[in-house]
Amino acid sequence: MQKVAQTISWVFNPLLMPIYALLLVMYIPSDHIYYNPYCMFRMPESNKLVILYRFFLLCTLFPGLAFFIMAKFGMVSSIEMNTQKERAKPILVMFIFSMLLYISTVIGTQHASFIPKYIFALPLSGAFVTLVFYFLNKWKKVSIHAAAVGMLVGFLFAYLLDHEEFEIGVLAIGFVLSGLVMSARLFLKKHTLEELIIGWIIGSFITFIVNYFYFF
Repeated sequence: MQKVAQTISWVFNPLLMPIYALLLVMYIPSDHIYYNPYCMFRMPESNKLVILYRFFLLCTLFPGLAFFIMAKFGMVSSIEMNTQKERAKPILVMFIFSMLLYISTVIGTQHASFIPKYIFALPLSGAFVTLVFYFLNKWKKVSIHAAAVGMLVGFLFAYLLDHEEFEIGVLAIGFVLSGLVMSARLFLKKHTLEELIIGWIIGSFITFIVNYFYFF
């Protein structure tokens, strides 16, 4: 059971959750009675790949390398960042890369039309969540894993409300993953139930607000 919980924690690592979120809305059919510029499913395949590549670099690869370097030079005891004190700098790193992704996306799509708002709103919500966590970390070791699956649910819920045709079962996937990840973190004794619930609520609420009401 220990290995199962550890595997769940790694497979659904917070750095991978934005990629999972995009894959769900890009490749599960969604539509609207009228033309919907927010529809990620109907985007050209080439555009989807560019977006996924950009998110992978700035949400997954570069932050992951930064954490590895921090662990190698003793800035954190391990990549898992188990103690509350050593999480401040990694959280700040996540904030910086989220903002870089948001800014680079805005600049890179200045002359494009009908760009789904979610490719701007998702990294922006990540920046807001990590900023809140940076200050909250001084008080409590809130779960970043729980926040990440909460962000997935908040993102999917915002997307669902913007489309008349989208599988509501996809939102159920978000809740199932939330239960799996939070149970795994609890089983591994990485967080208390309170730290998990606070993290999930912050992640889901901020992400829903930013993604549903974002405009440009």
